[in-house]
Amino acid sequence: DVHLAESGGGLVQAGGSLTLACVASGDPLDDYAIGWFRLGLGSEREKISCIEVSDGNTFYEDSVKGRFTTSVDNAKNTVYLQMNDLKPEDTGVYYCNARGATIATIRNNYWGPGTQVTVSS
Repeated sequence: DVHLAESGGGLVQAGGSLTLACVASGDPLDDYAIGWFRLGLGSEREKISCIEVSDGNTFYEDSVKGRFTTSVDNAKNTVYLQMNDLKPEDTGVYYCNARGATIATIRNNYWGPGTQVTVSS
């Protein structure tokens, strides 16, 4: 199992920055891909970014490319989402997700409780 806890959300003005952190405990992070999802005004969580911990490959949704960066600190078992040049449409609850990336963990899928990000115009 993997337990996830997000932190770092808050209220920021448009153009500002925030760094979210996702602290993981349990299974080794190398066995997972860690994604950040956002629940905005829509009814479904949208995938914003993802990092394959074992090789560092990353994915970014088009609207955040060039503004958001995800990274891993293996010593701290923590995945970060650095968010720059924030826009009001970035507002939402941000969730950390751990998806199994090996044969042994492929069926595993875990979520954190989320952290609120509000960007004022």
